[in-house]
Amino acid sequence: MLTSAQNPRIKLVQTLLGRARSRRKQGLVVLEGLRLVADAISQGHRPEFVLHTATITPPGGTEAIAIDPSLMRHISDTQQPQGLLAVFPMPQAELPASAELLLILDGIRDPGNLGTILRAAAAAGADGVLLAPGCVDVWNPKTLRAGMGAHFRVPVAECDLAELEQRAAQLPLILADSAGEQPYDAFDWTTPCALVIGGEARGADEPLRQLAQASVRIPMASADYSLNAAMATSVLLFEAQRQRNASLD
Repeated sequence: MLTSAQNPRIKLVQTLLGRARSRRKQGLVVLEGLRLVADAISQGHRPEFVLHTATITPPGGTEAIAIDPSLMRHISDTQQPQGLLAVFPMPQAELPASAELLLILDGIRDPGNLGTILRAAAAAGADGVLLAPGCVDVWNPKTLRAGMGAHFRVPVAECDLAELEQRAAQLPLILADSAGEQPYDAFDWTTPCALVIGGEARGADEPLRQLAQASVRIPMASADYSLNAAMATSVLLFEAQRQRNASLD
């Protein structure tokens, strides 16, 4: 049983949890909790190693190392550790060549919101998620917890403006905006497109606004009301799913 905080694997976990730069350099990410770890394994991803306390049975077929509960509390990113975490190779996104529905995020800075958005994208059947510069690190521990395994169910890739311009040449970009041209449920979501969601503070930046071919809004009962980025994304993606399913009947 590991008991020393100086153990190389313990130090690696701490570094990966605390630094986005280290995660990218090492190509590794830490998942915490039995459900999240098991979910990643069920999608075909294999951990480098698993750390667990004696009260937790680790997933089968993995290199599992028991550690002292006090050490688990020391390295955990949560206030009440579940007693299990694992180090996985960072998944490499493979976006489909002919996507029907992409999601482009610009300036999403809250980790919980980003994770919730990814969860909605996976549930609504989006083909992939593109992160423009300015979004919070998608492998942030809080984003991973909020995503509930979505990181391993929908392709997620960071991209620059040049890549977004290429996507705009392949798919029409539809901007979600409070002053959008038409209500979201009046728009035809049955044709291939990419939905653009901007940050809550100021929306999408001007370069993406210039690339958008249309804009949609979610009507509110009062001008004083608003939805956060995650809620708005869910509404729009599931309307797209509803229309697409209806077109198949």
